[in-house]
Amino acid sequence: MLLLAKINSEKMETNIISIVQKEQSEQTMTSLEIAELTGKQHKDVMKAIRNMEPAWVKVQGRKFALLSRTYQLPNGGTKVVPCYVLTKTECLYIATKFNDEARAKLVLRWEELERAHRGKYPCALPEPQKILALADEIIGEGLRIVNEAAEDTLTATQVAKTFNMTVFHFNTLLRDMGIQYRRDGRWNISDDLADRDFVRLRTHVSYSLKGKKKVKVYMTWTLDGLRYLNSKLGYPNF
Repeated sequence: MLLLAKINSEKMETNIISIVQKEQSEQTMTSLEIAELTGKQHKDVMKAIRNMEPAWVKVQGRKFALLSRTYQLPNGGTKVVPCYVLTKTECLYIATKFNDEARAKLVLRWEELERAHRGKYPCALPEPQKILALADEIIGEGLRIVNEAAEDTLTATQVAKTFNMTVFHFNTLLRDMGIQYRRDGRWNISDDLADRDFVRLRTHVSYSLKGKKKVKVYMTWTLDGLRYLNSKLGYPNF
């Protein structure tokens, strides 16, 4: 595949500006622009999008739009390049797999596009309640996807109650038994049990009054994990 660096500067500039209107109020961005913004090869961006598409289809019921772009090559020929055309929500979903720098570039690009769009089509800013509702919807959907594997698991507090323990006593006991250990501010299952699907990770996002985001990742227990704990602690709770 031709590297983006080989596309002449005029065509590259045209590609960056070519943010099309999928509908009157919805902007889109191509995977070609995402690759250029993040410094990634387009084939790698396409692969990442393809890998994440099944989960999106499961939640949204539709695939990402797949089109193609034709470029003039330096030697006078042309090149047809397949590319995805993504909405802002789809684009930011894909960006969850990028590193912090790449995500930052993508977010700033969207802000730039939206400022330009507002200047072309003046409109009133949404009310604070609408902004919060939109943020809740985006964050909630992202967390739902991230936490899907841990949907039916139990927290340490819930498991501790089944053994008539406080969560502090429960965690301390498991640590002393070598079942878990604490590192980087959270509990982890011991290495010899890590491949037995006893626990899964769950992510929680909250915000301070000043809007500072707080992300907490913690361990939860599967039903198999609960059975294992029963066998070790000797308290039948089924």
